[in-house]
Amino acid sequence: MKSISLLRSIALTALLVSTSAAAQVAKVVWHVDFADARRLSAMIQNVNNMVTTYQGNLEDYEVHVVFLAGGIRFVTTDPLKGTPFAEDDAFRKARPDLITRLQQLRNLHKVKLELCEITREQLNLPKDRIIEGVAPVRSGVVRIAELQAKGYAYLKVE
Repeated sequence: MKSISLLRSIALTALLVSTSAAAQVAKVVWHVDFADARRLSAMIQNVNNMVTTYQGNLEDYEVHVVFLAGGIRFVTTDPLKGTPFAEDDAFRKARPDLITRLQQLRNLHKVKLELCEITREQLNLPKDRIIEGVAPVRSGVVRIAELQAKGYAYLKVE
């Protein structure tokens, strides 16, 4: 009888441990304040690898990508003429693919894309010039700090 009771206790403990581990959510915030398309491409690949790993391990996750400063050029098709982030020929060619890949992260993997309103306003870029699915946040750096305070890991591609 004691051995059956012990086995039940061990099984219950294992179930509680696995349930508590499964309840954990991997939380990550990516910081995009750069204008280099190659860096963004690398970051998109890293985010994709991250979320597919979480999915393969049946882990829950919340991933945010916060765009500010030079990162604004990745969430608009506006050429941003007359700004420090104006497109050049190489970026004009790369942008459609980058936007498609960002939208795939959002649509297929539920990655949250967010844009700093301070940056958008300083460039006088109308809200309707931002690609679909990018949520406005008042301050990109404040948003990153808020997420870090909530336990999100901070990542940035160098």
